[in-house]
Order: sequence, then C-alpha cells, then structure tokens
Amino acid sequence: MLKTLTLHGVGPAKAFGPVEFAKRLNFITGDNGLGKSFLLDTAWWVLTRTWARDAVAVPQTDAHKPSIAYAYEKSTSGDFEDESFFSRSKQLWQLKQGRPAIPGVVIYAGVDGSFSVWDPARNYWQDKDASDAERPKAFNFTPEQVWKGLDGSGGMRYCNGLVQDWVLWQKGQDPAFADLVKVLDALSPSGEEKLTPGKPVRIGLDVTDYPSLRMPYGQDVALVHASAGMRRIAALAYLLVWTWKEHLIACAQTGRKPAKEIIFLIDEIECHLHPQWQRRIVPALLDVMQALTGKKVPVQLIVATHSPLVLASAEPQFDEALDAIFNIQLHAGQAQVVKEPWAKQGDVVNWLVSDAFGLRQARSVEAESAIEAAEAWMRGDKAQLPENLKTHKAIEKELKRVLAGHDDFWPRWVVETSAGRGQAGKA
Repeated sequence: MLKTLTLHGVGPAKAFGPVEFAKRLNFITGDNGLGKSFLLDTAWWVLTRTWARDAVAVPQTDAHKPSIAYAYEKSTSGDFEDESFFSRSKQLWQLKQGRPAIPGVVIYAGVDGSFSVWDPARNYWQDKDASDAERPKAFNFTPEQVWKGLDGSGGMRYCNGLVQDWVLWQKGQDPAFADLVKVLDALSPSGEEKLTPGKPVRIGLDVTDYPSLRMPYGQDVALVHASAGMRRIAALAYLLVWTWKEHLIACAQTGRKPAKEIIFLIDEIECHLHPQWQRRIVPALLDVMQALTGKKVPVQLIVATHSPLVLASAEPQFDEALDAIFNIQLHAGQAQVVKEPWAKQGDVVNWLVSDAFGLRQARSVEAESAIEAAEAWMRGDKAQLPENLKTHKAIEKELKRVLAGHDDFWPRWVVETSAGRGQAGKA
C-alpha cells in the first residue's frame, strides 16, 4: 500500500506534499488543473516504475535537483522507501538498479476509459530484463484495446479484450465468467438495478458475437450500445477479473504466491455514472475483491473526484484510522495538498459548501449573486450592492427569478424585510 509521496520541482508546485496516504480510502478533491490526475500518475509510477499512457512527469525548467520521494508497504515486513532524481541529460527519472519491492497488484482507471495494470507475477522485472519482450513493464490499455485486445511485440497476445473474452468465458462456462457475474453484481448501481449479462448478440450482419446486458425492461442489449456508465463499470469489472485470473495463472507457472493486496487508482471515479451509482461505487470497490476471491483481500483506493455524492456515500464507512481526504488548493500561486479533517456533512448540499469543494452557495451563479445582494441589503451595506440591485424591489424581483418558491432563503428575507430591519433604503 502506498504510504507517502513528496515532489520537489515537478508538478504544479515547487514543493508538493508530503502526501501521507491512508491504508484504505483516499479521496483527492480540488479544482481542475491543480494536479489531481498528476498525483495519480505519479503514484502509479512510484508503485510500478512505469508511466501510464507515456505521461512522463517533466520537471520545471528552473527546478534545482527535482525529485520524487516515496514509501510504500511491501509484501514482506517493513516499508520500501526511495527517492528518485531527474537526469536532465538523459531526460529520465533515475532508478536504483535491481528489483524494487512489490506493493501488490495495481490497477489504474483513467478518466478517458484507458486502463493500466501492473501484476507482480507478470510485470516484475530487473533493469537488465527491461527489454525482454515476454515481460512487459506493465499492461497499458487504450479505451479501444480494453474492448478489442492488447498485443505486445513479436506477435505476443497479452489480452483478448472484453468482447472476445466475455463471450468465450460465457459460452465455455469458464469459471472466469462466474467471477465476472459476481463482480458485476457487486458493482451494480442498486439492489433493484443489477448488471446482469444477457445472451451474446449479433449486430447487423457482423458475424461477431457481442456480450450483452439484460436491461430492466427485459431486453438483451449489446454492451457496445449500453450507456457510458454501464460500459465504464463493465470494463472495470472485466479488467479486474482478467487481471486476477491471469495473475493466478502466472503465479502457478512461476511458483509465486498470489498477491496479498490490491491498489486501485481511479481518476474521476464518478465519470459517466448516474447519482444512484455514484453513491454506491466506493463501498462496492472496497468489497469487490471479496466477491471475486471469496476472501477479504486488503484494498487501497486512491481516487480523484469532483462528486459530493461520492464523499457523502463514504460517511457510513469512513474511519479516520484507515481513510483520508485531501484537497488541492491554490495558495500564493502554488498548488498545495492539504489533508482535510474529516467531518460528516450529512447531505450533498453541505458537501458542496464544505472545504472539499468550496462553493459559497449550492445554487446557480445568479442565485448566489442575488442572495449576496439580499444579505448586503439586510445588513444595510450599500457599498456591497451591485449596480443592478440597488433597491429592495430590484433585489426581490431577482430573487423571484432565480430562486425556487420553497427555497430556504425566503423565510429569512420575508421576515427581515417585512420588519424593516437592515434595509439600506426603500425602493
């Protein structure tokens, strides 16, 4: 499990971190462009010594001795700690020779539908073996390769892809299909809406058999025609089953013991998911390995999110001894990673106005402006009134335009203004 990550001279700040990750749940929030995806990319690199999607971190041009320091728990006792420095002449991050420690199986789900998988039984390599075609550094899938398969150099086939494997497993009654059914069930949006495989289907005159999902209305719809959210979850379920299945095969072939833990890195975990799904996905991912293996396999989640519903969904399970929430903020022109104190907010509205998301009002921009003008009026603060909202009449007209009739602000406005308190002047 990843424990710490500290960056100097690389990323959105001269110094970024240290980030002290929790053992189980790690939420990363913050505005766009402040480094959430970059943090996940770097976490992937320190765990696997590879860069996902060739997204190599390039140091700032004026940085002196840029470095990435990190620590993670290894499969044997104790922690593995290291610090890598960037060689400008070679344009690469220098690594110590020899084999690093094994952090476990690592899966990285990108926001664009890409996936990266690092398996200690198939990708564990020494530096001198790095060019060995039979031992890739990692499995990096584009969105298309997840579905159609992944080939290596020299004609090697690493993965058949979701379309072919799903149908082969289903028709051949492979145990992997039973695992896939269990994982899809665990990742389903609700108890009433289950992700259930249907029968393989044909599309037009194409001779390919495509996997399908049984829809709530009883039809089997080809997975390639399902919603974006269903495709994203189905791809995650397939990659998880494929990774674990091939991991066990490779362990048997090489005489290794199966991994004891799994690390999920997920960028914008809520991407394409309906709110019903957003509030179930985190608890589901914590339990999905048990559904797959029948055992309680430790899982570490490091997820970037813009969704207050995702954080609200974690309230019943959140344990400050095991979990953490981080917010990336802009301070004096530099991005900072801040570990936020955990506090239940109760609902999505309160999460929106919490430090994690930082909205002043959980309303439209126009409604926020109207309420701020109304509050200035009630305080008698004429200087804070915008030009188009200088009078009681203008403010009330705007409030009626932008607020719902049952909005919580109305009772306060009616009581304050009808009593004549705090008014800056009558219209």
